[in-house]
Amino acid sequence: MSEAGALRQAQGPGRRQVVLATHNPHKVEEFRGIVAAARPDLEVVGYDGPEPVEDGVTFAENALIKARAAAAHTRLPALADDSGIAVDVLGGSPGVFSAYWAGHAKDAAANVALLLDQLSDIHDPHRVAQFVSTIALVAPGGAEHVVEGRWPGRLAHAPSGAGGFGYDPVFIPDGQDRTVAEWAPEEKNAHSHRARAFRALVPLLEAL
Repeated sequence: MSEAGALRQAQGPGRRQVVLATHNPHKVEEFRGIVAAARPDLEVVGYDGPEPVEDGVTFAENALIKARAAAAHTRLPALADDSGIAVDVLGGSPGVFSAYWAGHAKDAAANVALLLDQLSDIHDPHRVAQFVSTIALVAPGGAEHVVEGRWPGRLAHAPSGAGGFGYDPVFIPDGQDRTVAEWAPEEKNAHSHRARAFRALVPLLEAL
């Protein structure tokens, strides 16, 4: 039985469920922490269905592609996040190509290494960057909403910290001197770009 099916049996009739359209276990864990803090009545269900081709050229387009596919497959309201890091001196890149910056292997360490190499001669005042998260909510009936969260900061010169994932080891939020990979998960979940986007989404969840 799929996780979605198992949860339908395990949860009571009054429990609301929403499927998170990702096969990334790190994102599932992070979203469950964010949602638990903001909407404890909402259960985030993991997605085990087919992955659509993400051929959008914006975060919003890719988020909607994933959420529509998950809603159609599970018949549950679906959340999908498309996110990445945008570096000012690179014109907003890697952006939607963040996961593939060093190639289609989606190698996070290689992505970070390439980005740091590209910025090797860039001094601190010009290492401005921001994490961007766009979350799409799609209901089985067809209603759609899109929100965005941005987390400003700068890039470190070398990775630091063992937590988080993706570009967390080289991203230092504004007002901080530690990379996100040095933060506790609860701390990240309270301040991240995904948390900011989800807070904007909370009022829209009432329609579920």
